Amino acid sequence: MKKPRFQSTGGMRQADNDRRPPAAEKHEQETLANYQDQAIPKSMESALLKMKDDLGNSADLAIRRISLCGDEGNHLAITYMQSMVEEMRLDEFVIQPIQRDDKLMEMMRERVDVCQRIQEHLLPIGNIKAVSNYKEVFEQLFLGGSIIFIEGSNTALVANIYGGPKRAIQEPITEMSIRGPREGFTESMRLNCMLIRRKIRSPRLWLEQFTIGEVTQTPVGIMYVKGLADEAVLEDLRERLNQIRIDGILESNYVEEFIVDQKWTPFPTIINHERPDAIASNLLEGRVAIVVDGTPFVLVVPSTLNMFFQAAEDYYHNFQMATFLRMLRFVSFVIALLMPSIYVAIIGFHQEMIPTQLLLKLAAQREGVPFPAYLEAFIMEFVFEILREAVLRMPSSAGSAISIVGGLVIGQSVVEAGIVSSAVVIVVAFTAISSFVAPVYSLGIAARLLRFLLLLAASTMGFYGISIVILLILLHLNNLRSFGMPYMKPFAPFYWTDVKDTLLRAPLWKMKRRPQLQTKDNPVREQSYVEPRQEPSQ
Repeated sequence: MKKPRFQSTGGMRQADNDRRPPAAEKHEQETLANYQDQAIPKSMESALLKMKDDLGNSADLAIRRISLCGDEGNHLAITYMQSMVEEMRLDEFVIQPIQRDDKLMEMMRERVDVCQRIQEHLLPIGNIKAVSNYKEVFEQLFLGGSIIFIEGSNTALVANIYGGPKRAIQEPITEMSIRGPREGFTESMRLNCMLIRRKIRSPRLWLEQFTIGEVTQTPVGIMYVKGLADEAVLEDLRERLNQIRIDGILESNYVEEFIVDQKWTPFPTIINHERPDAIASNLLEGRVAIVVDGTPFVLVVPSTLNMFFQAAEDYYHNFQMATFLRMLRFVSFVIALLMPSIYVAIIGFHQEMIPTQLLLKLAAQREGVPFPAYLEAFIMEFVFEILREAVLRMPSSAGSAISIVGGLVIGQSVVEAGIVSSAVVIVVAFTAISSFVAPVYSLGIAARLLRFLLLLAASTMGFYGISIVILLILLHLNNLRSFGMPYMKPFAPFYWTDVKDTLLRAPLWKMKRRPQLQTKDNPVREQSYVEPRQEPSQ
């Protein structure tokens, strides 16, 4: 597999830097470098003053000073961000053990570093680490850690007692299913990784963490099964993530737009899931998951077009029903993409293809309509896009009312007013219903955009224009890559063994091998060759 090249553009920061004077940019770089390299002073009060100055004396910065053995003066200080730490556990597992220890004061008087004693003997919590500069201090502080400063020591301790409000694990909103797990990802990266590990209980499931965003410092993790994931894909992904330079990462799409192979395409080349079982299934096939803190959508690379027609529920039904549903999704996608343009082409250029009785009825409906067929279709498609966006942005209580008003009242009114024909309303409505069948929302967006291009081609050249655009779309799809993998795999290039899990879903006991081009070292997924038994004929 050829390794694609990637070069980061710097994102939103690049445009800002072009307008800023060099002096301001140099000052910012020097300030950032000083902030990253500055060591923690031995004076506890100086360390606390530095923190308050860097945070602008923020109101949500809590500082708890501790005196040992009733002695005058403060010997330790614990700082944390309010509502990011569970304060009751902090008091029980950190503050009280430190206050009850009699040896700490004696060790401090003898000028002995007490960090090791606190870290190894006093605190009954698992995750404690030592930090020596302010970059590490602020990274841990905003992740929900409690920083312990010790008088006379230039090393601080981090006690990770995470707390604060989090959204509970709920059923996914965008990937509903009748049968299967009901749990979905949340906005917490740690919780999402835990949900994935509950599906794959293996030490071969590895997690690597990156920090992206010069201001937001967002944790981004990549998860993969060691021995199944392609090392070339992993190395390429690490390189692309390390090259991202942007102020903030607020959602996984920020990462997606920087690491895609082809940026000028309406088709999504990286799939996202809200279900842990879907991510676990992809990991077992040798793919890599990208988990971004602050979003419930986890990315999967590399991705192919075939994956956007699959749902996790396909493997929870029998293979006959799963095959029927996959074909239904593919047909629905074709309808959502082509139906309005086919209608315009037939009405405007190829009337001989319509049965005579139907042609007479369509002509009677269009009598008195002031617009040609292609303009009718454009108007109704544009009105429906406005209606769809209004339903998404309005509150849920008002959204249902808007959809009813838009679907019934507006549609009936424009027909009765003679602005459009009833056939156009039927075509647009059926197209809209078909577009909702796509299991992945981003694939439906591609169909919505290309639908207008096909309408334009149909309005100028009829079926010839549609054929040309479809040919260009197929050429474009064959040229797409996702981390070096052909987007149309396993159809182009063709792999017979992988066709078992495409538009067809073979029985699980027939899919003995993992997809090719992904698991070169460990291609066998099923060691047992047990097939369903049949009773011997009498």
